[in-house]
Amino acid sequence: MALIAPKDKETIRDRFKVLAGQVKVVNFTQELECQFCGETRRLLEEIAETSEKISLEVYDFQIDQQIVERYGIDKIPATVIEGTKDYGLRFYGIPAGYETASLIEDIIDVSQGDSGLAHASREKLAGLTKPVHIQVLVTPT
Repeated sequence: MALIAPKDKETIRDRFKVLAGQVKVVNFTQELECQFCGETRRLLEEIAETSEKISLEVYDFQIDQQIVERYGIDKIPATVIEGTKDYGLRFYGIPAGYETASLIEDIIDVSQGDSGLAHASREKLAGLTKPVHIQVLVTPT
């Protein structure tokens, strides 16, 4: 059973017409004792089907430790959005509901290699001297 309705899939396909470069979506999952891992994988498969510029790689959180460490994944389900470089974009949990829109927009931004930030914001960020770790927590309630 599809998670994305055909009409919504067509909307996503149209939205992805602006993709400039290749985007790799990396899913970290496991078969046992993982709430929403299966659903997350299916959702990402359906999204990846909407554009030839999107590839999906799936790794087992327990087995593929070298790749888990390379991406710094510490919980599952996890999704990495990567373009010509790894921008550090990570989704933990299932990116369903409103988070699906965020995932789609992040795929577009990564494909274009541009965050869309204003020049003033870019100047302020350029002044950072240490790495910054930003987390956005979302709940359906």
